[in-house]
Amino acid sequence: MAVDRRRQVLGRWGEEQAAAYLEARGLRLLRRNYRCPRGEIDLVAVDGKVLVFCEVKTRRSAAYGLPQEAVGRAKQQQIIRVASWYLQEHGWQGEVRFDVVAVTGTGRGQAEITWLPAAFTT
Repeated sequence: MAVDRRRQVLGRWGEEQAAAYLEARGLRLLRRNYRCPRGEIDLVAVDGKVLVFCEVKTRRSAAYGLPQEAVGRAKQQQIIRVASWYLQEHGWQGEVRFDVVAVTGTGRGQAEITWLPAAFTT
């Protein structure tokens, strides 16, 4: 299996783990992999009255750093641009939050999940 294919499979597994984790904590998922001309956001959810844009980062191990460390300033800015598009498209007027969910695991067993609510701001 090619490296890119393995990475895609692991990424999808991580997003599934993150979605289940957030739903178990009371968030209601609205969209997965929302795409627009500005890019993509992994998960869009509602937490009470707050609209949550969530970036999911998955790694097999922490050998090359923690997954959340991959959400640097450039990635944050891209997520904010996509979120702005979503907000205009859907007319959301309420509070917004940007979360990161870091998933560590092989895709075959248990995942170690770190949820960082309000990981960054606009």
